[in-house]
Amino acid sequence: MATKVRAGVGAEKGKSGTAEIKGTPAKKAAAGKAPAKAAPVAVAKAVPAAAPAPARVRDDLPAIALPLAPAELDAANRAYFDKCLEKIGFVPNVLQAYAFDVAKLSAFAAMYNDLMLAPSGLSKLEREMIAVVVSAVNRCYYCLTAHGAAVRQLSGDPILGEQLVMNYRAARLDPRRRAMLDFAAKLTERPNEVEEEDREALRRVGLSERDIWDVSAVVGFFNMSNRIASATDMRPNEAYHAQARTLPE
Repeated sequence: MATKVRAGVGAEKGKSGTAEIKGTPAKKAAAGKAPAKAAPVAVAKAVPAAAPAPARVRDDLPAIALPLAPAELDAANRAYFDKCLEKIGFVPNVLQAYAFDVAKLSAFAAMYNDLMLAPSGLSKLEREMIAVVVSAVNRCYYCLTAHGAAVRQLSGDPILGEQLVMNYRAARLDPRRRAMLDFAAKLTERPNEVEEEDREALRRVGLSERDIWDVSAVVGFFNMSNRIASATDMRPNEAYHAQARTLPE
């Protein structure tokens, strides 16, 4: 309709101006001509109303793609879940995933806590960094999300957390940590090619024989964990995505 109005007004102004300036001759000249055909007018089509946005579906439910019924937790595991709720506000979905079998849940939690939290020549941050690099090689959505958040929290550096998720070689690391992560990546990608020179590279940056064992054990654990997570479409708790994203002032 707007197009029609503009065309009509323009034509009328043209005619009126010519008649007023040139008078009768203009009218006579116009009289001998066939009337001009009106230009076709585009008809505006009605725009349908926008459909309402679909309701948001949570990304972390269900925890895994296998409909395994949860088992009745024993006292130790119930206390463990309660401690998670108290300290971080939720139970990690990896624990919920293992909760269909109390023995498997207990074994997983015990191994995880020993490797990642027990005394070691590796700091907790270094162990989390290894977890992220292994998970980046394996493209494990669950572990990259959960342990990327842990790196951000422990380091106080969200940039470092993102660099390790995307490409650890972009991070400005000291020689010790760079050697550690190089070893973790190679042991994940090409375990058959690991040899004495790779272990010696860790010794040169100060790692002890026990430290080399601990690096290797964390790498091995997360290769196993990544594969379970990928096989079952394990979904990370949504809370992880927002954790420790602010740069320090």
